[in-house]
Amino acid sequence: MAISAEEVKKRAYDLKDQITQDRRYLHQIPEIGTDLPKTSAYIKKRLDEMGIPWKDCGGPIPPKMTEDFVEAGFPRMEKETGVTALIGHGSPCILLRADMDALPVREDNDLEFRSCSSTGHMCGHDSHAAMLLGAAQILKDMESELKGSVKLMFQPGEETGAGARVMVEDGALTDPKVDAAFGLHVQPTDRTGEVGYAVGVNSASLDSFILKIHGRGGHSSQPQLCTDPLMIMNQVYQAVNLLATREADPAAMVALTCGVAKGGTAVNIIPDEAELHIGLRTLDVEAAEHLKQRIPEVIDHYVKAWNGEYDLTIFHTPCTFSNEELCREMVPHIGEIVGEENVHQIPPMTGTEDFGYVTKEVPGMFAFIGAGKPGNAPLHSPKMILDEEVLPIGAAVHANAAIAWLEEHGKENN
Repeated sequence: MAISAEEVKKRAYDLKDQITQDRRYLHQIPEIGTDLPKTSAYIKKRLDEMGIPWKDCGGPIPPKMTEDFVEAGFPRMEKETGVTALIGHGSPCILLRADMDALPVREDNDLEFRSCSSTGHMCGHDSHAAMLLGAAQILKDMESELKGSVKLMFQPGEETGAGARVMVEDGALTDPKVDAAFGLHVQPTDRTGEVGYAVGVNSASLDSFILKIHGRGGHSSQPQLCTDPLMIMNQVYQAVNLLATREADPAAMVALTCGVAKGGTAVNIIPDEAELHIGLRTLDVEAAEHLKQRIPEVIDHYVKAWNGEYDLTIFHTPCTFSNEELCREMVPHIGEIVGEENVHQIPPMTGTEDFGYVTKEVPGMFAFIGAGKPGNAPLHSPKMILDEEVLPIGAAVHANAAIAWLEEHGKENN
């Protein structure tokens, strides 16, 4: 007998207190980056309590990646403490993903369980992990009725743009082979329980270019004896911004921003070095590929034209894609939990989400679930507060999506 959505929803609300407790505990121990020892330990403890087998996933980060992140201003990250877990048996297998890292933002609200450190869960990843733990309990209780297996992916490092990549490279989508994937993100500025999704490109790609220009410093009264890195930086700044207006299709969404431009110590000194950080976001794969090639070319030509030298560090996070067929299958089952009138197709977001590393490999769907109301403080704001009524709803959406997908694609377990 198929497991009904009403039963899934009832079980989720029965678990509301536990899901809320999980979320509040995680909210008070925010950790940033890829190494989240306290957060991962709590996830594994809760999985043990539910009798769900888990594996560490991520492991050591390649030294070059570690140094690149340090160059970009991140703390030194030498390992990733991701966790995968498995419920059910055999194939097909659907993956449910929750990120769990925080932001380097000090929380500014009156919550009794607020973070008191300089980091905070102002993107809601604590709620993502808690909702997936709630779904895990529902799925474990119904394990004998599942028509396949569900893999849980508790992911660090989403805010670095590479946490999913590290877990995928460490085998998160294998053993068993993952056939489909689903991810859910809270949205405090949408009404609680509303779900929005985009078909096709779901979020913008992000390419970051960390440029360090090496010149030759000296006295400002003798510029002919110097190589001025600030002047070179200014030339590069203007040139790369022109690329977006002259070499990208105007119909493509392209946002190019130089968020860091720094160098120098005094008005009468030409410094030895300057630094420029360039960020490129686009929803257009062709535009991204073209500009990813052209930005380094422009940097090289301008720096060398003025006799400078440079170091360039590049990061890439791909677009997230929501598979059209999978969306068509999933939407009715999301509607069974939140009401079909509360499920809407929305434009892709211009922000970036590293779930794209998963959807590059398997058909996936990524959706936003409202956790507040219009006018609330947005994600990444120090004043962001979530409506915890979303917690059982999100857990039920996860569980029902997985159960229904397996019901449609799986066979009876022996």
